[in-house]
Amino acid sequence: MRKRFGQLLDNAAVFRYHRQRILDYGPGSPGALGWHADSQQVRFKMLAQIADLAHCSVLDVGCGYADLYPYLRQRFAGVHYHGIEQMPELLALAQARYRDAPDITLATGDFLRQELPLSDYVLASGSLNYRQRQPGFIFQAIETLYASSRLGLGFNLLSWEPAGGGPLVAYDPADIVAFCQSLAPTVELHEGYRDGDFTVFVYR
Repeated sequence: MRKRFGQLLDNAAVFRYHRQRILDYGPGSPGALGWHADSQQVRFKMLAQIADLAHCSVLDVGCGYADLYPYLRQRFAGVHYHGIEQMPELLALAQARYRDAPDITLATGDFLRQELPLSDYVLASGSLNYRQRQPGFIFQAIETLYASSRLGLGFNLLSWEPAGGGPLVAYDPADIVAFCQSLAPTVELHEGYRDGDFTVFVYR
């Protein structure tokens, strides 16, 4: 019971953070998600290097406005995109934007507390950066998402906490890589593409 209550408090903090940013930056903007427009594109570029995603299924967890969908569609023929998002305001706008778009499905839910569809690649851009009361949360999250991938998992995290970052939290890249190496035969760490940010690829 206490664990579930803590999860609800954590989710509420995330919702408050994004609802305030929607007020500040406007619905549908990268700022509403906590990004600058250029930083979102830099992170997408890094994640898209996980593999040739042409004709692959990609699960985008915590997809926000599903901005990753057009980015991938422009670069990979036949990519099949599935996004999952628990915040209603974000999901509703994504569904409106891509109602008639090909090869996309969008669903509501908490991607760490429900069954996920098995996909070739699972990607998480920013969705694991939130502070959680549950001990070992990040490691359980990585293990859960890796289990939903046929070929690999890619995610980015913060290596330092931004000023005024609200519920955002940073991690030591060495700790994250060491855990991923306990799960998978091949793990890649990518740094240097943006200050305070790192990306990890975990392959089967």
